[in-house]
Amino acid sequence: MAIDHPLSDAADLDAADPLASHRDRFVFADPEVVYLDGNSLGRAPKSTREAILRVVDDEWSGELIAAWDHWIDLSRETGDLIAGHVVEAHPGEVIVSDSTSVNLYKLAAAALDARPGRKVLVTDDDNFPTDRYILQGLAAARGMELRTIATDLDRGVDPARVAEAVDDDTALLCLSHVSYRSGAIADMAAITADAHAKGALVLWDLCHSAGAVPVPLASAGVDLAVGCTYKYLNGGPGAPAFLYVRRELQTSLRQPIWGWFGQRDQFAMGETYEPVDGVERFQVGTPPVIGVTAVREGVRIIAEAGMKAIREKSLRLTEYADALCRAWLEPIGFTVVTPAEAERRGGHVTVHHPEAWRIAQAMRDAKVVPDYRSPDRIRLGLAPLYTRFADVHEGLTRVRDLVTAGRHLEYGAERGRVT
Repeated sequence: MAIDHPLSDAADLDAADPLASHRDRFVFADPEVVYLDGNSLGRAPKSTREAILRVVDDEWSGELIAAWDHWIDLSRETGDLIAGHVVEAHPGEVIVSDSTSVNLYKLAAAALDARPGRKVLVTDDDNFPTDRYILQGLAAARGMELRTIATDLDRGVDPARVAEAVDDDTALLCLSHVSYRSGAIADMAAITADAHAKGALVLWDLCHSAGAVPVPLASAGVDLAVGCTYKYLNGGPGAPAFLYVRRELQTSLRQPIWGWFGQRDQFAMGETYEPVDGVERFQVGTPPVIGVTAVREGVRIIAEAGMKAIREKSLRLTEYADALCRAWLEPIGFTVVTPAEAERRGGHVTVHHPEAWRIAQAMRDAKVVPDYRSPDRIRLGLAPLYTRFADVHEGLTRVRDLVTAGRHLEYGAERGRVT
């Protein structure tokens, strides 16, 4: 993107933005804050407060236990919304349940049981830490080998390296669709097809792709997937996650945590566990109704906007941010590390600087909110539903000015617990 007059460009892009009206659906407590962290925690939709109050004031307070007549299917109904509007899936293949970590454990364990005799799990060293830890635990408990692929932190997963690592002894391949550090998109279709050719099952982490980029689960023939809802889906801090199981696998996979919400006739209170045939078998305990209600509100906004329009704006936003970073920040010591190619770029732009931690702290005091990721990277999360091009311009103007003035050097180099 050629930028001659960045501020006027931003105004023109915002004026032509078909998603501009969706910004009004979100809460802005401090209009001075430039929020560039929607890839960690999405803003609160205004309708979420109203929906939660209805649950508390009308349903819980008024209906009491009778409200379970319509709460009982809430996780499945919200999963169907995600399947129809966020990821490419069929009704009955997605359910909202537990956390991303718990869901990944459930699906990974079920996949390993479905490939008896195979002794290898494969992931990469840039996969999100909780994914790697869970796989390490499963491998240790089962006496299996966890084979870890070396991945370029900025370019992302290389399909050729994955193909070399996956062999006829591989039970499960687990990768992230979009790199949490750099925002690089993996080739889901090619990687899945290659793993299937060797008889392995594939589990994708969608935390940084769901709600930001197209997720071709059905057309890529993906077996299993997990994703969080508090980033681009705007479900709120700690909101319950979702999982995907391809319909053809649902009756053959049995997850390791046998709970009553996965039971065929749960209120019969039977002596033995007999899982329901559908995706509900991957539930465990009573779902958090208030949390799932918040997820539903976030997904409804995405459904109204449409993933096609969201992705188109995301590409424009990240292209604009990339151009400003190269023009303004690279001359003062930054390096853009997110792939420049549109088809390989997710919803955030990451920059490297040797003093990234100090700069991130200075940015927050300047009311520009990013997040820091080791080693020495600052992520700029650009959520298309509420981020304007003017926000990108203003935020990067403040970053340029504070670093040029050396204000970041006033901050300590020791990292805090939360980055």
